[in-house]
Amino acid sequence: MALVGGAEWTPGCDFDGELWESSGRAEVLILPTAAAYEHPARAVDRAVAHFARFGATARGVGVLARGDAEDEMLAAEIRRARFLYLSGGSALHLRSVLKDSHVWSALRAAWEDGAVVAGSAAGAMVLGDPMVDPRGGALTLGLGLFHRLALVPRANAWSPETSHRTIGLAKGELRLAAVDEGTALIADPDGAWRVAGVGHVTVYADGHPTGLDALPAPMASA
Repeated sequence: MALVGGAEWTPGCDFDGELWESSGRAEVLILPTAAAYEHPARAVDRAVAHFARFGATARGVGVLARGDAEDEMLAAEIRRARFLYLSGGSALHLRSVLKDSHVWSALRAAWEDGAVVAGSAAGAMVLGDPMVDPRGGALTLGLGLFHRLALVPRANAWSPETSHRTIGLAKGELRLAAVDEGTALIADPDGAWRVAGVGHVTVYADGHPTGLDALPAPMASA
């Protein structure tokens, strides 16, 4: 699993080549769902060109609206995938499209079966439960691929006011990961977390910075 802080498919994201290798050099399926109202075809084109740098083949899967997410043929295609990548865009639209859908069930099953799942910005935020609500920074329901970890993307662009308010969300067992653009928080198959890319990741617990070893294991059943 790779949780990217934004600016996906840019030259600094060389970790994507490593993710592709770990997938067995599988075809990369791009879900531009979060970018449905932001030229999703352009997002897919950027991804295709980016992965071509590593010799990888990528293509988009047209899951843009709720009806698409309930399409059994699209769900079956996603279930067979070995590398799935959710683009940035609107986290709330992405959540409303995928929640409790055939496509979401297929993505979850593919991940549990060993597929690589990556998401950037909105595409990473929604994977956890809870997630940070982009409308005001409070916690809200996510899709629950993992638990006890909330992601804040584009941390390098935080204002002091935003950072102070958001850091305070990390209480009790909840951890908050602030991830810079062009940077990935990656969970390896053994459950260990690491950082790759051009920026930084800061993990917070009870409002204070802590280490990656404080992050929960990325288990769907956690």
